[in-house]
Amino acid sequence: MTVTYFRRYRMRFDLREGPLAELQVPANYHLEPWSPRLLEDHAMAKYRSFRSEMDSNVFPCLGNEDGCVRLMKEISCRQGFVPEATWLARFTDPETGTVENCGTIQGISDQVDVGSIQNIGIVPNHRSRGLGRSLLGHSLAGFSRAGIKFVTLEVTSHNTGALRLYQKMGFRIVRTVYKSIDLAYD
Repeated sequence: MTVTYFRRYRMRFDLREGPLAELQVPANYHLEPWSPRLLEDHAMAKYRSFRSEMDSNVFPCLGNEDGCVRLMKEISCRQGFVPEATWLARFTDPETGTVENCGTIQGISDQVDVGSIQNIGIVPNHRSRGLGRSLLGHSLAGFSRAGIKFVTLEVTSHNTGALRLYQKMGFRIVRTVYKSIDLAYD
């Protein structure tokens, strides 16, 4: 067995420092606020967002549907779950009217005044359209409405697109952490 370490950045956003980013949702997309009836939709958006990404190696539950359903149940049942910071992105195909779940973000709070973003994910063919920015902005606004002053998240250092987005939105790196993964070879 081989142990591999993944570098991750813990980042922080100070909600006291001014206005939130533009919350506009791209054309043909809409965001749904948290509802327990959307749990499986969040889980499938999470799975489709992470199944082929490095983060599914770091967090194996992200690489399978059942793992994502379990994770969404755990997050939504936590005492510190913040429904106001939890959103589902949907795309409506303008030609067919077909609706697709294509992004998700969840919020929790384990400390007074401090929230944490969990697993922001955008399905690959919906990336680079401003959807992550919209989800993040809505989540930050939700944390603010819930009385949270600081919001944290972690991102794998190789995820440069997400890292750039978070920095543009005003997140700052506050710590570098390493996540160890046991890799088994046959």
